[in-house]
Amino acid sequence: MSTDKINAELFTKMFLAGAKNLEIKKEWINELNVFPVPDGDTGTNMTMTILSAVKEVNNITDVTMSSLARAISSGSLRGARGNSGVILSQLLRGFTKVIRDHDEIDILTITAAMERAVDTAYKAVMKPKEGTILTVARDASMKARALADESADTITLSDFLSDVLACAKNTLERTPDMLPVLKEAGVVDSGGQGLVTVMEGAFDAFMGKEVDLSFKPSDQDNETVKVTKEAEKAIKYGYCTEFIIVLEHVAAEAKISAFKDFLTAIGDSIVFVADDEMIKVHVHTNEPGRVLTKALTFGPLSKIKIDNMREEHREILFKNAEKISKERQNNDTEHTPEKEVGFIAVSIGDGFADIFHGLGVDYLIEGGQTMNPSTEDMLDAVSHVNAKNIFIYPNNKNIILAANQAGHLCKDKNIIVIPTTTIPQGITAVINYVADKTIAENTKEMKSVIQSVKTGQITFAVRDTHIDNKEIHKGDIMGLSDKGLLSVGHDISSVARECIQDMMEDDSELISIYYGEDFSEEKAEDIALWAEKEYPDCDVEVNAGGQPVYYCILSVE
Repeated sequence: MSTDKINAELFTKMFLAGAKNLEIKKEWINELNVFPVPDGDTGTNMTMTILSAVKEVNNITDVTMSSLARAISSGSLRGARGNSGVILSQLLRGFTKVIRDHDEIDILTITAAMERAVDTAYKAVMKPKEGTILTVARDASMKARALADESADTITLSDFLSDVLACAKNTLERTPDMLPVLKEAGVVDSGGQGLVTVMEGAFDAFMGKEVDLSFKPSDQDNETVKVTKEAEKAIKYGYCTEFIIVLEHVAAEAKISAFKDFLTAIGDSIVFVADDEMIKVHVHTNEPGRVLTKALTFGPLSKIKIDNMREEHREILFKNAEKISKERQNNDTEHTPEKEVGFIAVSIGDGFADIFHGLGVDYLIEGGQTMNPSTEDMLDAVSHVNAKNIFIYPNNKNIILAANQAGHLCKDKNIIVIPTTTIPQGITAVINYVADKTIAENTKEMKSVIQSVKTGQITFAVRDTHIDNKEIHKGDIMGLSDKGLLSVGHDISSVARECIQDMMEDDSELISIYYGEDFSEEKAEDIALWAEKEYPDCDVEVNAGGQPVYYCILSVE
């Protein structure tokens, strides 16, 4: 193909083709996860992230490189799920920051965009590891720079893209040599495979391959849901007004501050989510017309949504979290006075919902083991908690980056992410919050105390593999801890006992057993009786978690 530059129309096809290729192969990518757990979800997380951007791209009426870049960046940032999805969104964000200023992109522009993408993604990860999606992206970027410096005037764009893709594939194949756990499991890095899959789809489209660019509607689309109102007479401001301002120029801080003051004067439940390309606004007001008129002074508006809340008497249906919503039917946070501190936790299961609500958590996002909530889910949750400072407990190591990303995007509330990697850590963190202490003191204390919480999770294997010198066969019962595989067997209770033994230390004081929807309370009590006899100096608790996938979740602290 003789194309030496890529215009907006062609780049649109390339992006959509990359997304389509990822959607098609997501289950295969899921199976590349090192641990053969039933909720391996790298492919799903990356797919849902990029499909959020696809939705934005398909809504563009005037396709330019600038509008395309804005849609890809905004959609992927807000739709980002899981660590792999957040990293993908940051790669796309960095890439689009360069191409948005060009009507057409060539080898030099693509090279600069790839370098910006890698730099942006690395900054989003506190402790980057070799042998991951970041390594694949970095090596591909370095190959692009070498080609651009050596032969930008002689190499064709097709050969350039082909060589960069080949480099990415080569690095992907070498990821097991960089991460021993990949080699032992016999897989390449799943996030890296997802990135290569996107690149392959984009390259096919560039080369003229016919690709079906239709996408199936997702049950997990990021749609903001409407809020139940307890009574029409209790609603001070009748119109829930939402929209996005597309910034034509970076707005001055003073002007943004004046706009916030204006909204505060004529409404409440105000949420600002801003970056240098857009401002997302949510406000309850009796004068939506005035709000929109004022907003137009910043730039054109999109996704305008005005709901008459006095005509709505429906239950909260937030992101398919029906069970959690029922717990909140009589707790309308949007019409309570603003408080100093609020709490949001990610959780799943009726039992855990009861525990968190009992501890004073304002809002629960359903997810974790079977579905990683997106950055947009986090932002929507923040809009439902009327507090100046909001603590978020991700309760899963694969959700922390999305929570951090939400914190960076939310401008009008102080978001503090406590990096809890398990639900028991989240419970312990909330318990240790002390109202009389400052935000900084509580943050320090909670981050410290969760380090003493060890967690074990009992589930089943979905395929044969070999990990940590242990042979695993499909259907085996596995005990997983914060650091890896603890035990493998055929009986849930015996594997649970082995996990507890492995987690115990001389100074351990509390053993907690949370039984899931597929494990009985009686069997959990039997494990507790064993633990009480084995460790008479420890307190032992049994609680209903109600979680799917994991028969029981154990903690020792």
